[in-house]
Amino acid sequence: MKADRYLFDGSHPCALRKLPCDNKDDHVKKEDILAKTAENLEKMAALQDAFYADGREGLVIILQALDAAGKDSTVKHVMGGLNPQGVQVTSFKQPTSEELHHDFLWRVNKVLPPRGSIAIFNRSYYEDVLVVQVHDLQKTYQMAPRVLEDSKKDFFEKRYRQIRNYEEYLYENSYRVVKIFLHVSKDEQKKRFLERIDRPEKNWKFSCSDLKERMRFDEYLDTFDEVITATATKHSPWYAIPADQKWYTRYLVSEIVLDALQKSCHEYPVLSDDAKAELLNCKRRGALCRRSAYYKSCPPWTPAAWKPLS
Repeated sequence: MKADRYLFDGSHPCALRKLPCDNKDDHVKKEDILAKTAENLEKMAALQDAFYADGREGLVIILQALDAAGKDSTVKHVMGGLNPQGVQVTSFKQPTSEELHHDFLWRVNKVLPPRGSIAIFNRSYYEDVLVVQVHDLQKTYQMAPRVLEDSKKDFFEKRYRQIRNYEEYLYENSYRVVKIFLHVSKDEQKKRFLERIDRPEKNWKFSCSDLKERMRFDEYLDTFDEVITATATKHSPWYAIPADQKWYTRYLVSEIVLDALQKSCHEYPVLSDDAKAELLNCKRRGALCRRSAYYKSCPPWTPAAWKPLS
């Protein structure tokens, strides 16, 4: 798939300045990509239905980016066709006072949905090695001196290790983690900021703090290079995909999510012979089924827990 060009699995370092922010190098036509995106979304919806019914694996999709890269619209346009019963979207903002009194993975782990679900993290625990690192916020933490006395380099190298261990823990507990960086150019970011200012319906999305963060654009790119290189693994890879054309970004994300679903367990449960016999019995008698007091000890929603009406 085209997204493989932007894959980082720990085998080579990330250098975002060498990667394109647009689709020119991929030599694609917009109309073809829109058609392929629609096809991918249909396949995703079908696979998600089986993935949800199967329930043996969970999928965590992490979206990270600089401001105005299109995270919200990506969630809306790529994930909007999925069954909401099996999808949980969480947007991580600046940590609350309560969250700061816990380890940095606490607020993420408590919203992790059950297996069979797709978790979409709009920003994530990676903010704790990105924003925190760029602004030196670790110096303000209420933590023991033995932790804060580490050099900045050592402090964040430990966090990278903790993240790798956490994602390995998730993988070994039947969750897949896929991380996507939306790589927007500085010029395109400026264009989108101006659009947010000029269009009243988008004013709410703009903050003066966005301009302060923009002044650190290059510093953020350097930090993302380090973070992606340090945390990309075979089982929890990163994709750093072009984000200047939203229609192409959405196509690449649909490819990545579809691929993750295809690799996950997505088989509809098969009933036992006894359960099938129960179903056939109900069908032959041509009657609806209801719970029987005798069967209340059986697990709910299984054919063995139901009895044909007489």
